[in-house]
Parts: sequence; C-alpha cells; structure tokens
Amino acid sequence: MRNLRNSVQLIGNVGSAPEVKAFDSGRVKATCSIATNSSYKNQKGEKIEETQWHNLVFWGKLAEVVSEYVKKGNEIAIEGKLIHRAYDGPKGEKRYITEITVNDMMMLGGKKR
Repeated sequence: MRNLRNSVQLIGNVGSAPEVKAFDSGRVKATCSIATNSSYKNQKGEKIEETQWHNLVFWGKLAEVVSEYVKKGNEIAIEGKLIHRAYDGPKGEKRYITEITVNDMMMLGGKKR
C-alpha cells in the first residue's frame, strides 16, 4: 500500500510539444501538459463535457524519451506524484503551481500515419 501514497495516474492528449532543458550537471528535464476529458449529464439531461489540463515534469532518461518521441496531440498514459510549489512572479507576487512529476509513461493510440 505504500505505493498508493501520492500516486497519480492519467490518460490524456499532449497539449504542446515538450520543452526540454539540459542542466550543467547533466540532468535533463522535459515539461508539457496533457488534457483529460470527462462528461456527465446535468439535471436537464444535457451532456456536459469538461477538459482538465495537467502540467507534467519528466526527468532523466524519461525526459530524453519524451523529447524524442512525444508530440502534440499524442495520447499518453502517465503515473507519477502530485507536487505543489510556490515561486515569485516577475513583479514579486507569490504564484502557486501544481505539477505531476512523472515516474512512468506509456504512449497510446498506435503510430500516426
């Protein structure tokens, strides 16, 4: 049960090409977002569709794989952990962000023609 603590699993479509950054230490980081879709019927019986956007962070070898193979629109499945952090914006204001640090990823949907 230890692995269930702070565990996130999502399937969604990549919103933009991953941004890759290599650090002086040799570490590689890739970031992108994915959209997950869900739908439900409201009290009037109308179908309501919702899209949620999630920020993803990949490190190391996984970041290298993402930078080479993951493209905008690809459907991927990820497993990772939820991270909340704060930083100072350009005008000194406190900003907050929620990200998923990805531990594992699988590309879905087959090869695009």
